[in-house]
Amino acid sequence: MNVIKKAGLYFANKEFCRAALCDRADLKSIFRGKLSPSVVAGLVLIVISFIIGIPAMVVVGVASAWLKSPLMGLVGIPLVYGISWLMLMLGLYLAGSRYGMAFLRWATRVILEKIIGEEAEKVRAPAEERQG
Repeated sequence: MNVIKKAGLYFANKEFCRAALCDRADLKSIFRGKLSPSVVAGLVLIVISFIIGIPAMVVVGVASAWLKSPLMGLVGIPLVYGISWLMLMLGLYLAGSRYGMAFLRWATRVILEKIIGEEAEKVRAPAEERQG
């Protein structure tokens, strides 16, 4: 058994990870209800922050090199990166912790299932069956 799989099994037996595996955490259940305007605004801000993040930094860097103005790149790139992060943080705040936790549980389940494979079913089994 390789090191990554051993680490995956270790974390799979922790309470949060085991609960995510046992509950078969998904994203469908959290998004079934109607979303409030603040949640929609938060999700839109998160998407926009990802869209403008790296491409905007590349554009500023290329413009800085093309105009032969290193100061523009030195100031512009961190400024664009900071604005992107602020948009992300505001979006996460507006979207709420409920959606963030649902996403985290889903991501944990998906990653652990990929790492540990069939062992996920053993983790899902009740504690009595695992000991016996």
